[in-house]
Amino acid sequence: MSIFEITKKDSQSNARMGVLQTAHGPVSTPVFMPVGTRAAVKGIMPKELSDAGSQIVLANTFHLMLRPGVSVIEKSGGLHKFMAWDGPILTDSGGFQVFSLSSINATDDSGTEFSSPYDGAKIKLDATGATNIQNRLGADIIMCFDQCPAFDAKPPEQQKAVERTIKWAKICKQSHSNDKQLLFAIVQGQTDKQLRQNCAEELIKMDFVGYAIGGLSVGEGPEQMIETTHFTAPLLPENKPRYLMGVGTPADIIQAVEAGVDMFDCVMPTRNGRNALAFTENGPIRLRNSAYIDDFGPVDASCQCLCCRTFSRAAIRHFFNVSEMLGPIMLALHNIVFYHNLMDKIRKNIENGTFKIWAAQALSSPAYGRSIEANKNMGNIES
Repeated sequence: MSIFEITKKDSQSNARMGVLQTAHGPVSTPVFMPVGTRAAVKGIMPKELSDAGSQIVLANTFHLMLRPGVSVIEKSGGLHKFMAWDGPILTDSGGFQVFSLSSINATDDSGTEFSSPYDGAKIKLDATGATNIQNRLGADIIMCFDQCPAFDAKPPEQQKAVERTIKWAKICKQSHSNDKQLLFAIVQGQTDKQLRQNCAEELIKMDFVGYAIGGLSVGEGPEQMIETTHFTAPLLPENKPRYLMGVGTPADIIQAVEAGVDMFDCVMPTRNGRNALAFTENGPIRLRNSAYIDDFGPVDASCQCLCCRTFSRAAIRHFFNVSEMLGPIMLALHNIVFYHNLMDKIRKNIENGTFKIWAAQALSSPAYGRSIEANKNMGNIES
């Protein structure tokens, strides 16, 4: 049995459906992965997460390494047992922290030295260490250690980041010691097409199980992000899964699927939910607004999630305004369901051969069209 099987291709774009086999079960693609940075999707119980339609979740190597520590998770029986999640898990490598925590780290060809954001202790993370930590955590999919340059980094800095990413990927593959885990490489190069192509070509020579497009949604703007994705995705092997890291809005996802991307993660649904923004079929709404003070309808009349079946907009607004934790929890859960429903529609339309027509309509709709409000708080680290 192949690790990744494409089951249907769209005849008018690069969109495709597939099934990715992991040690904890199959994943139907295109797929959205909720982010559980510190071994939990904030406020969401595992059963609720599963009932919402989640197939696979993401956790963060860097933060788990610091707290509670790899040895603690090993003693508990591994990350799946620790999280009480029996489905597939993907862990990132910690490479994104090279970018996001740049003010407290120093990077050279050997790796990155961090000052812990918790206690200031000096920590060294390199390709061998990041791979070893992920092997010990036991996630189903693990990522190579890479360097993500800032979107406005000078060309020499971007070139150096690509060189390190390629060098570290080779070390990661040599260090990888858990054959139950799928190791993905990460293509860097920011918006420079030549760098992206060079990075992809060198990583493809190493024959990884899957490939990710990293270094986007870090400030370059949605147009450049989508253009770079459309350029990079077709460079990657057609018979292997493609993962766009840390992206994004519903519009971003639809356009990236059109480019041939299979996997996505982003904190947008959960972080925005905790800040009173709900995605709905009529567009994003802010539940703190006084317009909803006596609105006793569901958050989204077309949604059957626990939030929409149980609480009114007025109740959710009240919970937020009195700092009741139920409000953020319910909206985060609702938004996760909204994203999974989006992926269901994407897969259905690819299967029916109607994806191209549907995508054009969806991108002009209030539900999935680009929203200034929904563009805030993007990324793949839950704080």
